Formats: sequence, structure tokens, C-alpha cells
Amino acid sequence: MQNSDKIFECTKIFKERKNELLVELERIDEQKQALSALKTATEELLKQKEAKLALKEEEVAAKLAEVSKKEKNIKAMLEKNTKILQELKSTKMSKIAQTFSKMKAGAAANVLSNMDVKEAASILQSLKPKVVGKILTKMDPKKASDLTQLLAK
Repeated sequence: MQNSDKIFECTKIFKERKNELLVELERIDEQKQALSALKTATEELLKQKEAKLALKEEEVAAKLAEVSKKEKNIKAMLEKNTKILQELKSTKMSKIAQTFSKMKAGAAANVLSNMDVKEAASILQSLKPKVVGKILTKMDPKKASDLTQLLAK
């Protein structure tokens, strides 16, 4: 009979606490619904952020492609300009060389002696060796020596 007393006592306690348990279950259910709503909102926000990120990545990729294209164009333009500049320098040096080769050795030596050593050496390099020899013999020995050393390099 003790078992039936215990069962009766448990049933009595359960009935007394039934309302408390129902309130607690309702509170848990509300929290579960709130958590579910928060999860849904978070997932939606994450999807929006991923969509924005994908869009930004596409924009960055497009800008990068545009920059790469411009860089290629600039490099091509730079190469073209360098070639043109080289041709102009070559033409200019050719005309200068023609002018100096037509001058008398003494006059050419005077002009070259008054120039910067590197520029004078550059001009002498464009002349025929025979002409260079004649010009160097008419120069101050020190200047001729300096020019010869630059020509040897």
C-alpha cells in the first residue's frame, strides 16, 4: 500500500505543479519560436551579404581586368614611344656624324673639346675610325685620352 500512497502523493504534486509546468513549457516554446525567427533572419541577412559580396567581387574583377588592359596598352605605347625615340636619336646622331665627318679635323676637335666628355664620346662613336683618329690628333692630349677611355668601354 505504500506504493499506492506514493503514487497518489506524486499525482497530487503533479496536479499542483501542472500549471507551473505549462507556463514553463509555453515560455520554452516562445523562446524556441524567437530563436527560430532569429535564425531565419540571420540566414536571410547572410544571404544578402553574400549577394552583395559576390557583386563587389564581380566589380573588383571587372576593374582589375580594365586596369590590366590599360596597363598592357600603356606598356605597348611605351615600347612604341621608346622605339620612336631611339629612331629619332639614331637619325639625329647620323646627321651629327655626317656634319662632323664633313668638318676639318681641327674644327671638329675644337667643338668636341668644349663639349661634355660623354656627349663628345657618343658623337665620336658614330664616326668612322679614320675620322676619329684625325680628330683626336688635333685635340688636347688629356681630353683625347679621356675620350679614348670612354670609347674603349
